[in-house]
Amino acid sequence: MHVELFALLQAGPLDAVLAPFYWLLSLWSKAMFGLYDATGLEFLQYQFMHRAILVGLCIGVMAPLIGTFLVHRQLALIGDALAHTAFAGVAVGLFLNGVFSLGVSPYLTAVVVAVIAALLIELISEATDAYNDVSMAIVLSTGFALGTVLISLNAGGLAVGINQYLFGNLSTVSAENAAILLVLFGIIVATIALTRNQLLYVTFDETAAAVSGISVTWYNRVMVMLTALVVVGAMQIMGVILVAAMLVVPVAGAAQVSKSFTQSLLVSVVLAELAVLLGIGLSYYGGATAGGVIVLVAVAIYTVSVIAGKLQERASDDSVPELGSIDSSDA
Repeated sequence: MHVELFALLQAGPLDAVLAPFYWLLSLWSKAMFGLYDATGLEFLQYQFMHRAILVGLCIGVMAPLIGTFLVHRQLALIGDALAHTAFAGVAVGLFLNGVFSLGVSPYLTAVVVAVIAALLIELISEATDAYNDVSMAIVLSTGFALGTVLISLNAGGLAVGINQYLFGNLSTVSAENAAILLVLFGIIVATIALTRNQLLYVTFDETAAAVSGISVTWYNRVMVMLTALVVVGAMQIMGVILVAAMLVVPVAGAAQVSKSFTQSLLVSVVLAELAVLLGIGLSYYGGATAGGVIVLVAVAIYTVSVIAGKLQERASDDSVPELGSIDSSDA
């Protein structure tokens, strides 16, 4: 393990920056090997599964953390738009590596392109007075078009490895990508912790937030940039096509059984983590694509949540006395 860490440190400046996170990954692998010794679960003996599980757990926190704000803002589809632009960012990285041999991580270029796209969505909406769905559609089509053009220009070098970014792949979560995800995770959680009250105010009443002195434009941009980071992080195992589901489905399920924003936030994280862990396990033993299985599990959990919410609502209605049975003299 120490030899592997030393080799990573010698690889380049990015690896030197990510060294503390490589150390955390090595500790995580030790814990997973210990869990394998205790449980005998087959998939816990592989390091690539250790990284996939860690990435999945981080996604299970990040996605609903941001998705809860997006759903209440009726911006559920922004994740899909940014996923397609993140795909363009991956294509940019692969193109630069294939043509110029730069050795840059496609996930880093995806982060840069997705953040730029997130800001463009806000700027187009502000500059043209267009609805958010119009600016999202423009950015989505532009990003996907850019990605397809770059792939076609160097089809031999790009087409071979592009499927893992479209559909996700557990076995391709490298140590570098997992370390980058941990950095994104830290940025997202810290930002939400510091700006939660302002984001909540802007989410439910932009006019009142502006009157109270909160910069609505700034916090809207913070939210879309955080969404871009979540999309790129989740793309590793979810793929471009399915990544938006983790921003929406667990949140929608939590809304069926929650009575407050905070409760909805916590429940959505629990539901997302459950979907990720069950999905990764089922995909490994079933030999299926992890992203698809995770989404199917999340939708199944959503269905159960809807049923539970209806039963809870019915029980609540049954417990309320009929109007005719209330004696007005007691008022």
